[in-house]
Amino acid sequence: MKRTVLFILTISTVVACSKKESSPVPDYSKAVPTETAPPVETPAHDSSAIFAEGKSLLEGADCLGCHKVDAKLIGPSYNDVAAKYPNTPGNIDLLAGRIIDGSSGVWGQVPMSAHPGMSRENAKKMVQYILSLKK
Repeated sequence: MKRTVLFILTISTVVACSKKESSPVPDYSKAVPTETAPPVETPAHDSSAIFAEGKSLLEGADCLGCHKVDAKLIGPSYNDVAAKYPNTPGNIDLLAGRIIDGSSGVWGQVPMSAHPGMSRENAKKMVQYILSLKK
């Protein structure tokens, strides 16, 4: 049963990602985390609101179909993403771009579907929440 569900989810992801887009998708597979920029500093009174909004945006999108906070599902866990990427402006932009444009080859062979209708601002809020999970 577990294999059947995983197979159906994998096929659904492949089918959803196979649609041709009118604009080319940037190749983020060769991008590496940037560690030279200083960490993002957010005033204490603003950070909880930004993180709460980012979490809410993630929960309202289709992200939880492939990602979990603490365990790999189809894609990496949010904790694994936070551990790999320091919370820098460059990484926030990089990961927001991957959410909007989709990506493949960074965490394995299953591609992440594109979300072209999502605003860059909302994608950045989602990334800020994810990167705040670093332990």
